[in-house]
Amino acid sequence: MPPSYGEDSPQTKRFDEFETIDWVQDAARDQLRTRVRKSRAYRVYGRTTFSALISRSRELLESIQGWVVLTLIGLVIGSCAAILNIATEWLSDIKQGHCTTGFYLNEEFCCWGSEDGCPEWQRWSRWTPIDYVIFTIVSVVFACSSAYLVKIYAPTAAGSGISEIKCIVSGFVLKGFLSGWTFIIKALGLPLSIASGLSVGKEGPSVHYAVAAGNVIARMFKRYRHNATKMREIQTACAATGVAVAFASPIGGVLFSLEEISSKFTLRTMWKSYYCAMVGIATLAAWNPFRTGQLVMFQVHYDRDWHFFEIVFYLIIGLFGGIYGLLITKFFFIAQTYRKKYLANYVIQETAVLAMITALLCYFNPFLTIDMTESMQILFRECDGEADYHGLCEANNRSSTAFALLYAVVVRSLLVIVSYGLKVPAGIFVPSMAIGAYFGRMVGIAVEALYSAHPSSSFFLACNGEEQCITSGTYAFLGAAAALSGIMNITVTVVVIMFELTGALTYILPTMIVVGITKIINSRFGKGGIADQAIVFNGMPFIDNKEEHDFGVNVSVAMTEDLTVFPAYGATLVDVENTLKDTSYGGFPIVEDKQSMTLTGYIGRTELSYAIARAKNGNELDVSALCFFTTSDQDPVQSSAYSRSVNNSTLFEAPNLEDVNGTEEVEMGLVLSRSKSPVFGRGPHLSVDTSRQSLPAAIDLPVSVPPPPEYDAEEFDLSSSTVNDVDAPQPERRGMHVDFAQFINVTPLLVNPKLPLEAVAEMFVRVGPRVILVAEQGKVVGLITQKDLLRYHYSNFHH
Repeated sequence: MPPSYGEDSPQTKRFDEFETIDWVQDAARDQLRTRVRKSRAYRVYGRTTFSALISRSRELLESIQGWVVLTLIGLVIGSCAAILNIATEWLSDIKQGHCTTGFYLNEEFCCWGSEDGCPEWQRWSRWTPIDYVIFTIVSVVFACSSAYLVKIYAPTAAGSGISEIKCIVSGFVLKGFLSGWTFIIKALGLPLSIASGLSVGKEGPSVHYAVAAGNVIARMFKRYRHNATKMREIQTACAATGVAVAFASPIGGVLFSLEEISSKFTLRTMWKSYYCAMVGIATLAAWNPFRTGQLVMFQVHYDRDWHFFEIVFYLIIGLFGGIYGLLITKFFFIAQTYRKKYLANYVIQETAVLAMITALLCYFNPFLTIDMTESMQILFRECDGEADYHGLCEANNRSSTAFALLYAVVVRSLLVIVSYGLKVPAGIFVPSMAIGAYFGRMVGIAVEALYSAHPSSSFFLACNGEEQCITSGTYAFLGAAAALSGIMNITVTVVVIMFELTGALTYILPTMIVVGITKIINSRFGKGGIADQAIVFNGMPFIDNKEEHDFGVNVSVAMTEDLTVFPAYGATLVDVENTLKDTSYGGFPIVEDKQSMTLTGYIGRTELSYAIARAKNGNELDVSALCFFTTSDQDPVQSSAYSRSVNNSTLFEAPNLEDVNGTEEVEMGLVLSRSKSPVFGRGPHLSVDTSRQSLPAAIDLPVSVPPPPEYDAEEFDLSSSTVNDVDAPQPERRGMHVDFAQFINVTPLLVNPKLPLEAVAEMFVRVGPRVILVAEQGKVVGLITQKDLLRYHYSNFHH
């Protein structure tokens, strides 16, 4: 049993939904498979030239398979992003009117080339109240449709998904979260939730559907289906591509995976992420969804430079970003607590009410009634004589525009707090950027007004009396960067994304200043980004590699002491099967005997279940058959533990191994031997031949990996093959035994109980074992998993 602390803690309530991957064993299996594959490819003795050529060709195809998979994933993600952009824009515009020349056209395409609308685009009614009612009803229908799809078909498609993906990439398995059905519902529900006007974004969900798409595609290939290490590289690359196509920022996407998603980012992973993001962006560019050459709507370019006196106002924007991140995160989790307590059973009703409230509050504000990406496109623009949206650039409208922007900041912030946790595909990137853009443009308007009132002031000496000295659009741009950094607690990624959006090299320094101020405030007063805090709030297992752990105790304080172990000799098949039925542990320590508790190895649950299923395949095993958890260098005859187990048994006699000279029967990689002479005095002898290295790719399967395809699922359901379904022991089969030698890990990670817990946390992060055994002078005294460590952490440091 795990330690009692933290079992009822809300931070650990979802731990059982996640299974842990053992990166150590997975890497060892991958190396073994690679060696076997290469040895087969280059073994030419006894082969014809043609067969050797075929073998070499297979090896070549195997080596490029990874790039084929990444190319396919990039093509799919880029195409999905383009289609979702087109669908979202049309759904957003259809709330306000329709195109008479083509119902399928949104307002921009309907009035192509016109800046102020056109006769072909008509509103639903000439009477504003009717338009208002239609706008509200359509918004509610879109929101409810999205909530219905998620609730009925894929509950895992709700929310952003970034928190869960961080846990998955760090080494945990959440069943169904990256399934094909989740991908479909996420892709269908996302345009509906965005077009409904809810204060949610698509950039976070883009990461989720990208990783889900990559997971589905990669699992079509055997190389990735049973290889968690390579799958993690694919998932990290998919996360990078999701951000890349959302922001038209391939380098920013790679940095996002490095800074926010991956806990172990190798150079190989970086190169794969870069390649996949490149393919995704190229695919999106080929689609050209906006027919302008832009990959996102709010791409801008600035011609004017900034002035050093503006740093004072940049500091104000950075301060806003930090405060925004702190307040939104704090009140969001308060709202989530209320939602889980009172509204958990009213998912669709809650979505409908919020969609209606959003429509009622936003309809009459020019910056809230349009899509958030479109509003950012407008706010980022320079005032250079082009089309002016609602008098944004007119000097005599500054007061009314500033008030409208202030209203937008307050209302959108409140709506983000209550909307982000809805059970619809929902992100927080774009809503936060839009709020920052509102505030930044408001600051820019104030600076313009100040300059207009005092153009000859020494403070504005750098302007040299220029009429267009202040570029208010850049303030909106910097405000968006500050708010994004504040809510996600990321820095370098934001700077690079903003640079790639604008191409303005001169504005890198202002962006760094703004993001730096935001980061200082968040680090001093906050507890990480909203995705990091959501992991703790939702009870998901995750050891943050960016956090400095200071437990101040030894591993013995947090380890599990009540162990379920198997003795090397003496356990019967019925004992093993009953243990598997009665427990849910991921593995079991092997000891010489239960009295001495001398550690000899470790066997995983899946490996054990798989070995039993293979042994039963075509063989009638007696439920009283002895199970040997030994290795090839252990001699049962010389073992005192074995002698004790035999002396305490009335069924078996000590074997004479020299008499075991029977015929061999090889079946599915498991070598079964039946001796011609009696073993244990009577009956046949059934064992695994540990001298053979048969089918190395089929052994040591991790818990997260399903049984090999040659096995039916029923053969791994122990409930259908328990002792109750097996015939009673028969005298002529009493001497049967099963040896699990080739499935035992004889080199599990061991630590002393006096080792500091901080060192164990570092081992979990850097090495990635599923379990670490705790032994003192060869005697196993406990074990610790990542979940045990987190339970201790939450029970002592998160009151």
